[in-house]
Amino acid sequence: MAKKILVVDDEEDIRKSIRQILEINGYEVLTALDGDDCLKKANDFKPDLILLDIMMPGISIAEVVKRLKNIKIAFMSVVRISDARKRGLCSQDNIMDFFQKPFNVNDLIDRVELILNNS
Repeated sequence: MAKKILVVDDEEDIRKSIRQILEINGYEVLTALDGDDCLKKANDFKPDLILLDIMMPGISIAEVVKRLKNIKIAFMSVVRISDARKRGLCSQDNIMDFFQKPFNVNDLIDRVELILNNS
């Protein structure tokens, strides 16, 4: 059975391209456009991993993470942040990684596989 990934980003082009990359690599993918949409879809879809943009309108990312504490999450951001800030963002048990956009496709797949295989 294919692993399920929920891709959450307010940019449609990013959602589409990540979805295509992941589906080509055998994952079942659903997309959401913001934190509120993520919470609704995660409840029904039951993803194994959520790729979550850290800068979106609506509900705060901190609140999204708090409500999804039993699901693995990897943050994505186009904004460069310090290593100290990354460590702070990734300090919760369910935060598995941080992807800097734009990212290398092979690196994305390798890191997603690593996250999902380390259950």
